[in-house]
Amino acid sequence: MDATNPVDVAEIARSKAISHEIGTNEKVPVVNELTIDNAPAPPSHGEDSSLDKVAPSLEDMATLRRVAGKLPIAAYSVAFVELCERFSYYGATIVFVNFLQRPLPEGSTTGALVAGVSDFSNGTPGALGMGQQASTGLTLFNSFWSYVMPLFGAMVADQYWGRYRTIMSSIGCALLGHIILVISAIPKVIANPQGSIACFSIGLIIMGVGTGGFKSNISPLIAEQCRDDHPYIKTLPSGERVIVDPSATVSRIYMYFYMMINIGSLVGQIAMVYAERYVGFWLSYLLPTAMFCLCPIVLLLCKKQYHLSPPAGSIYPKAFRVWKLAMKGHWTLNPVRWFKSSDTDMWAKAKPSALGANKPAWMDFDDAWVDEVRRGLLACRVFLWYPLYWLAYNQMLNNLTSQAATMKLGGVPNDIINNLNPIALIIFIPVFDQLVYPGLRKMGINFSPLKRITAGFLVASLSMVVAAVTQAYIYKLGPCGNQANYCLEEKGQYTNISVWIQALTYIMGGISEIFASITSLEYAYTKAPKNMRSIVQAVALLMNAFSSALGQAFVGLSVDPLLTWNYTLVAILAFLGGVGFWATNYKLDLQEDSLNMLPNSEFTAREVLDEDLERK
Repeated sequence: MDATNPVDVAEIARSKAISHEIGTNEKVPVVNELTIDNAPAPPSHGEDSSLDKVAPSLEDMATLRRVAGKLPIAAYSVAFVELCERFSYYGATIVFVNFLQRPLPEGSTTGALVAGVSDFSNGTPGALGMGQQASTGLTLFNSFWSYVMPLFGAMVADQYWGRYRTIMSSIGCALLGHIILVISAIPKVIANPQGSIACFSIGLIIMGVGTGGFKSNISPLIAEQCRDDHPYIKTLPSGERVIVDPSATVSRIYMYFYMMINIGSLVGQIAMVYAERYVGFWLSYLLPTAMFCLCPIVLLLCKKQYHLSPPAGSIYPKAFRVWKLAMKGHWTLNPVRWFKSSDTDMWAKAKPSALGANKPAWMDFDDAWVDEVRRGLLACRVFLWYPLYWLAYNQMLNNLTSQAATMKLGGVPNDIINNLNPIALIIFIPVFDQLVYPGLRKMGINFSPLKRITAGFLVASLSMVVAAVTQAYIYKLGPCGNQANYCLEEKGQYTNISVWIQALTYIMGGISEIFASITSLEYAYTKAPKNMRSIVQAVALLMNAFSSALGQAFVGLSVDPLLTWNYTLVAILAFLGGVGFWATNYKLDLQEDSLNMLPNSEFTAREVLDEDLERK
C-alpha cells in the first residue's frame, strides 16, 4: 500500500458514522482506515495469483476506478448448464397458455394448425380450450410452485447434500416432470381433456420441485468459482491504478449468466412455438426434455474443475439462535421502550466474544459469522419489495401472450412475440457491461446495486403503462369493441393493430431485468453468509412465488373488458414498489462497501479448507 497517500478524513468520519436498522439502530461494523491498512492481502487463488495483492486504502476506495476481474473458466460450463435448463423450462412453459386456453383447431388431434383448414396467418394452436382465466391461473401456479421449491432445495444443499449433489438430484426430478408433460400432450390423451389436464398438473408439480432445487443452487455455484473475496489494487499496462472489485466481478458473472439464461430461453421458446404450430404440443414438450439431458452430462464431465463448498450441517438452527439471542430484550409493543433501546448494538451481545466462557456449546463460530448473518438478514429485507416488481414481469408469461393473439399477427405466432424480451436482454447486457456501467464509473457516478434495483422497478412500471395503452387501443379499434377475445374465438376477427407494437413493452421489461433481476442475484450472493448462500438466494427467488400468489388476486381482471385496468394497476403497484424500496433502503445504500468488506469468518474458511484438503 502506498503509505504516502493522505487519508480522506471526511471519508473516514462518514464511514464511522454509518449505521443500519434491522429492528434497531445498532451500529454497523465499518471498514475504517485501520481495518483496511492492516488487512492481510487477499488470498491469491483467483486472477493474477502471481501478484502481491494489496488491499486499497480509504482514499483508494473513494478515488480509484473499480473494475471487474477475469471470469473463471469453470464458470462457463455452469453457465452452459443453465442455458440448457432454461431452454427446457421456457421451451415447455411458453406453450402452456395456448395448450390450456385455446381449443383444438378444426381437424387437429395434436393441437397444431392443419394445412388447408386453419388460417396460418392469424390462427392459434390450442388443445384443452379452458379459457384465459384458467390458463392465467395455472401459469401463475406454476410460477408460484417453481419459486417456493427453492427453499427446500436450499435447505438440503446448505445443510446436508451440498450444492452439486442437490443440483444433480433436482435435474433427475425435473426430467421426470418433463416426461409426464410429454404424455399429457399425446393426441390420444388430448382427446380426453380431463385426463390430459390431470396428467399435465402432475407433471407441473414434479417439474417444479426439480426446478426449485436447481435454481436455488446453480446461481451460487457459478459465482463461487470466483475465489477473490476482497478488493485489491492492480496497475494496468497504461499505468493506471484501479481496484479489482469482487462485487464488480460477481456482477459481471451474473450479467453473462443471465445472458446465457436468455439465449437458452430465446432458442427454446422460438423452436417450441413453431413445433406446437406445425407439429403439435407433444413435440414442444419432448424437445426441451431432450435438451435437459445435457445438464447432468456437462456437470459430470466438469466436476473436477469446480470449487465445491461442502454442506455446513445444522447451520440454520444456529443462525436462528443467533438472531433470537440478538433480539432478546427488544421484543416489545411499547414504542417508547423500543425507541430507548434503539441506540444499543443488539448484535454485539450475540457474539461469542461477548459471552466469553459462558457461551453455549452450540456457539462454535466466531464474531465475524454473526456479522455475516446480520448482513444476510439485511439482504432478505431488501428482497421484500420484489413481489411488486415480479407482478409486472409475470404479465409477459400470460396476459401479454393473450393480448398478442387479438392483434394482427401477420403470420407470426402469438406466443413468439414475447421473445423480444430475451432478445433485448442479449443485446443490452453486453452494452450495459461494457459501456453503460464502466462509463458511469469513469464519470464518478456510483450506480450501486440498490440504485439499480430502484431503477428496475420504475422501468417495469413504464413497460406496464405501454401495455395498458396498447390494450386501450385494442378495445377502441377492435371490431367487437372491448370484447377482443370473444371476437377472436367466436368470429375469428382480430384488431387491426400490428402485434409488433408490443416490442416497446418487452424491450423495457428486458432493461428493467438488467437493473432489478440480475442485481438481485448479485446482492443475494455477496451479502449472504458463505455457508448460507443457497438459502438467501432461495429467499430472493421466493419473492417470485409471493408475486404469483398476489397475481391470483388479479385473475379476475384477466378478462375483457377489464384488461386495461389490469395493466394500469400493475403499473401503479410497480411504481409504488420502487418508491417504497428506495425509501426503506436508501440508508443501507451508504453501507455497500462496508458490508462487502466484512472480515471473512473462520467458521466458513475452516470448512472450505477441509474440503480442499480432502480433494487433494
